[in-house]
Amino acid sequence: MSENGTPVLSVRDLSVEFPTGDGVLRAVDGVSFDLAAGGALGIVGESGSGKSTTALALLGLHRGTGARVSGRILLGDDDVGALDDESVRRLRGRRIAMIFQDPLSALDPYFRIGDQIAEVYRNHTGAGRRAAWARAVEVLDRVGIPDAARRARARPHEFSGGMRQRALIAMALACEPEVLVADEPTSALDVTVQAQILDLIDELRADTGMALLLVTHDLGVVSRSVDRVLVMQDGRAVEEGPVGEVLRAPTAPYTRALLDAVPRIDGPVSRPTHRPPGEPLLTVTGLTREFRRPGGGLRRDVLRAVDDVSLEILGGETLGVVGESGSGKTTLARMIVRLLEPTSGGIVFDGRDLTGLPERALRPVRRDLQMVFQDPVSSLNPRRTVGDSIADPLRVQGTGDREALRTARELMERVGLDPARHDRYPHEFSGGQRQRMGIARALSLRPKLLVCDEPVSALDVSTQAQILDLLRDLQEEYELTIVFVSHDLAVVRQVSDRVAVMRNGALVELADAEELYTSPRHEYTRTLLAAVPVLA
Repeated sequence: MSENGTPVLSVRDLSVEFPTGDGVLRAVDGVSFDLAAGGALGIVGESGSGKSTTALALLGLHRGTGARVSGRILLGDDDVGALDDESVRRLRGRRIAMIFQDPLSALDPYFRIGDQIAEVYRNHTGAGRRAAWARAVEVLDRVGIPDAARRARARPHEFSGGMRQRALIAMALACEPEVLVADEPTSALDVTVQAQILDLIDELRADTGMALLLVTHDLGVVSRSVDRVLVMQDGRAVEEGPVGEVLRAPTAPYTRALLDAVPRIDGPVSRPTHRPPGEPLLTVTGLTREFRRPGGGLRRDVLRAVDDVSLEILGGETLGVVGESGSGKTTLARMIVRLLEPTSGGIVFDGRDLTGLPERALRPVRRDLQMVFQDPVSSLNPRRTVGDSIADPLRVQGTGDREALRTARELMERVGLDPARHDRYPHEFSGGQRQRMGIARALSLRPKLLVCDEPVSALDVSTQAQILDLLRDLQEEYELTIVFVSHDLAVVRQVSDRVAVMRNGALVELADAEELYTSPRHEYTRTLLAAVPVLA
């Protein structure tokens, strides 16, 4: 899909400043670009590079926040910055629309999906309720929601993550905008759903002629989805050009560094793993977990999230666990560390049967079984300092306060955090720094087994690479065994000795990493691998 050369969106010398306690923060600094009608531009960069701030400015979403926006944003003949608030509101949704990273927070949980789409359509077109509802059903059907007339009556929590993202796209399409701004639209989705959403956006562009501005930290997604790419660093545009040229032969050192940090599903592993020979540290046999669905007591109302899984984890290895959302991989991980009680099956850790042990009996074992969670924000207490959060597991196990805090500061330094900031709170740190805190907390008791659940899924590629290198260094230093749960198959390839593939709660394939990635045996594994975006 090529551009036709006519700019539908023209940005000149855009700057966005925010007042802070330490002065003015310039989040975007003199950015300029054009987006042609029917074209697709990707904006990439690390967290804090200014890419999302730029996207929000295009729709005037910084108004009323205290931010100072300067420069020109031309949507056709309209200068967005010169329009009053009411005129900008009329543009949003009608001529330029946005889909966000987290559809669950972007959709109102109290209202039906169809009503939310119909409201947008009515506000911009003046259509009656019946016509607006018909339009909502029409666009839901267009984005691939099955049985759209019925599902339009559902609320957001009744949709899967991929379906919620489709619903947001439907809302954006309701008024047939000229420009669609997509801010990290697939970063929270597994690879197969991601591929479906990207294919859908491609189809809609071809059908409607709308232009796409795609904000993402995933260079693989950019490679397959846009015509041109703009690279941002510290609020500035450091490189722009045709996507193939920029990714093949970048001129900016920063772009080269971003490309070097991308985990590759093809080509050599950046830092090969070396699994030492070891005896099984953990054995699970016939592990099953069932959840009863709300509103019923019959057998058919039971969801089997993990279904009769058996495997061994060898001492010193990294076992990757992959699968789509809902495959059971996180439920399996939480059962391994006994945060969830299995419905049936057995868990033997370091020669000790953990099956059915009460919490009091598990407490000594928890020193050796620790978990790093996907979202460090929700797993760290916002009211406790970082030092206290890292020291708390030691205190629970009987370590004195002074010794626990000393160890916490040592661990902060070991994971790359300034120990002088031990008295700060989690919100004062970046996403990558908070993930380092979670790792330090998990390591405070010197565990034998570390279970990492999507530890880098919310991080940009350079921060992601730093965390993966840190985990590999710590594995050697602490003689750790690691279970690495992720939907990102490229990341798993870089860190794993063996890989387990889960689907619908069942273990469908388990093999050495190199064998699984080069000669997968199961059709589902081949489907997952084929869905991974690969850099051109």
